[in-house]
Amino acid sequence: MAGLFIGTSGWNYDEWRSGFYAGVKRRDRLAHYAGCFDTVEVNATFYRLQTTETLERWREETPGDFRFAIKGNRYLTHNKKLNDPAQPIDLERRNARPLGDKLAVVLWQLPGNLEKNLERLRRFCDALRAWDDVRHAIELRHTSWFDNETAECLDAHGIANCQSDAADWPMWPAVTGDLVYIRLHGHTRTYASRYSTAALKRWAASISQWRRAGKTIHVYFDNTAEGAAPNDARKLRELLA
Repeated sequence: MAGLFIGTSGWNYDEWRSGFYAGVKRRDRLAHYAGCFDTVEVNATFYRLQTTETLERWREETPGDFRFAIKGNRYLTHNKKLNDPAQPIDLERRNARPLGDKLAVVLWQLPGNLEKNLERLRRFCDALRAWDDVRHAIELRHTSWFDNETAECLDAHGIANCQSDAADWPMWPAVTGDLVYIRLHGHTRTYASRYSTAALKRWAASISQWRRAGKTIHVYFDNTAEGAAPNDARKLRELLA
């Protein structure tokens, strides 16, 4: 399934011990995960920069065609609220270098209380041009962003709007650029509820349409709290196989 990557948001969950990781030692979790999926979204980078040794280990423990998506650090998105983006973006880029060509996408998640500021978004998008060897996606959670001006800005810079499905914030279904980035947090209970077969079929239908249009697609299940994520990711892959 060229151009389609389906995985989960993180992999190291103790809640998965008796299910997805039954019989798997903690140190072998990433290798086991990478034997089942071809991509993972890393949340840890949102909270702190990772050491070179950690990133090198992740690269070494995954197959050559495995791909990482990482969340941009919250210092730029939540503390600075996209102001003065050049230096934080450069720091993030240099820190992520050990992942090499296994780094496919950087996701920038904005806080839910950050309202639309188009000029600030444009400056941020312009600054991302300095990191053009990976793709970028942005998760907008305040509805003031959900309009044509924002979509045109993202589209002009080749940045994907993240379609973020959850019970606790709204989703903007706009598709911008040639990358579709989807986060499925749990539709009825954020981070917990599993997706019904009917819901997964609806997503599969949309994904099939985007694939026919030549889009690259990344899908990550973040309904991790009760172990639904890997099962839902497998089901979606089966529907699209």
